Amino acid sequence: MRIVHWTPAEARDRMSEAMTVYAEAMGYPPEAGQHRAGFAVAHTRRPAFRAVAALAEPREDGPAAPGDLLGFGYGYATAPGQWWHDQVREALDPAVADEWLRGCFELSELHVRPAYQGRGAGRALLHALVEGLPHQAVLLSTPEGDTRAWRLYRSAGFVDLVRNHLFPGDSRPFAVLGVRLPLVAARA
Repeated sequence: MRIVHWTPAEARDRMSEAMTVYAEAMGYPPEAGQHRAGFAVAHTRRPAFRAVAALAEPREDGPAAPGDLLGFGYGYATAPGQWWHDQVREALDPAVADEWLRGCFELSELHVRPAYQGRGAGRALLHALVEGLPHQAVLLSTPEGDTRAWRLYRSAGFVDLVRNHLFPGDSRPFAVLGVRLPLVAARA
């Protein structure tokens, strides 16, 4: 696989495909991904938007054809008035919110097709996405549980900010995690 940076226009052009990957990785029905695509396209217009993609190479092991999307990630500068920012601010202790949310980068999405998980794509996407960011910290939310995503974030140095948070529209509990930049290369 190869990791590429997408411009906002490139992200918009492939967002439907990216949201298919999102639905697969999250275990949601396909229509959930397509419903989210409109929100994701709007995210490409937010300040400091950045996106990366993992694309299949010609000799990729698996059913993907060269150039097929194996995974993607994107984020932007979080700010008051954005849905996720406001949900997280409400859930955090005010002092923690002031410390972590001010000037942070929200890692909105980072997903890898299930057939390609466990091959380093998530780690490569994460590092490519946040490398060189001018922000002091990255925040994200992820479903609670011992998943590959959870282990990836822990190994990169992410710490708990909120546990077992329920976002509107999803019955699963989520953790809100944060990390100071730069990321650590890897932890045992």
